[in-house]
Amino acid sequence: MKKILYVILEQWADWELAYLSSAVSMLGGGKYENKTVSLTKDAITSIGGVKCLPDYDLQSLPSDYDALMLIGGMSWHNEDTMQVKPLIDACIKGGKAVGAICDACRFLGSIGVLNGVKHTANDLNELKQYSSYANEQGFIHRQVVSDNNIITANGTAALEFAQEVLKILSVATEEQIKGWYDFHKLGFYNAPMPKM
Repeated sequence: MKKILYVILEQWADWELAYLSSAVSMLGGGKYENKTVSLTKDAITSIGGVKCLPDYDLQSLPSDYDALMLIGGMSWHNEDTMQVKPLIDACIKGGKAVGAICDACRFLGSIGVLNGVKHTANDLNELKQYSSYANEQGFIHRQVVSDNNIITANGTAALEFAQEVLKILSVATEEQIKGWYDFHKLGFYNAPMPKM
């Protein structure tokens, strides 16, 4: 079974995790396992007030995972999040998919990860405040951008982010992924019923 690790920090954006992890479970046919990672094994609270007990902290991570997704939230600008950098570096070095949404994109920019790829984020000006960010020409004003196994999305693109990750990881067929996306984006009455 393939494993997707989701990095969630205090005040994480629950809806950004919910769309992606539920789609992985629904469409993945039992091929994928969703696991959460944080700076601590203690319960952390989402923006919506949901408490989550992470599966792993950074010291207890498994070595056999297939992708790393950084879920947005209010803590990515905190100094202690630099502890996540070695994990991201190892994923990129190992050729694994790394996804980031909302403020997690800003974190990737702050550690230089976005310098060699096309990308998006909440705001280009946020990225430009970091001396380690040097890829203004690579910024694309779109909901989601993926390039060289790096997937980035702004904070209003939870569905688009999920759809792109599903495609990159080949969680389901293109038709199934499109059906899932249309159902959630267009609504129950406007979208054709997705094939699960």
